[in-house]
Amino acid sequence: MKEAPMKIIATVKSGFPTKFGIPRQSGLVNNLPAQIIFEPEFRNPNAIRGLEGFSHIWLIWKFSESGESNSLTVRPPRLGGNTRLGVFATRSPFRPNPIGLSCVKIESIEQTEKYGTVINILGADLMDGTPIYDIKPYLPHSDCVTDAVGGFSDEVKDYSLKVEIPDQIKERFDGQFIETITEILANDPRPSYHHDPERIYGFPYSGYEIKFRVNGDTLTVIEVENG
Repeated sequence: MKEAPMKIIATVKSGFPTKFGIPRQSGLVNNLPAQIIFEPEFRNPNAIRGLEGFSHIWLIWKFSESGESNSLTVRPPRLGGNTRLGVFATRSPFRPNPIGLSCVKIESIEQTEKYGTVINILGADLMDGTPIYDIKPYLPHSDCVTDAVGGFSDEVKDYSLKVEIPDQIKERFDGQFIETITEILANDPRPSYHHDPERIYGFPYSGYEIKFRVNGDTLTVIEVENG
């Protein structure tokens, strides 16, 4: 069968210049901001006419840092990294076609001088520069399945860490920033097989380097430095 190339319609602008620290799914950090910047040929406001009537959208995007994989099984991080499942039973980024799917909230739609139409979104699980292949409106009457079963993900959906941030760090930042990084960290960005309580981890977010360590179910922020 002849392969059909896909056209990039936009890219994402977010606070994550690397993969480390990005939430594993969209919607896990509800107030996490990002922007959709359209490619020049799609910056006409007519391309999103009517989208203002929707609260959420689906993004179809490319795992630009993962590459293609022909492996039929993967090891989901939330299962400890040791259990293998079929690639099509997971949301692993290592896939025959490195395509991702995210549901995000529309915060606002604006017209800018530099980029034309820009969609400001919340709850994205996307790295800065992620290519977007398509945008579709979320339809509550058909996209929401209230009695759906989540397989192995139901077993770990409530997993989270207690996050402790020293007052001297909190005092340096506004409440929204502290709330956002608290939600990011509560979802435990570490590789699932890392359990060293003395190890210091770090990842860049919005121009800062967030450093922390984890002991049991408690994550303690060590420092937030200029990146």
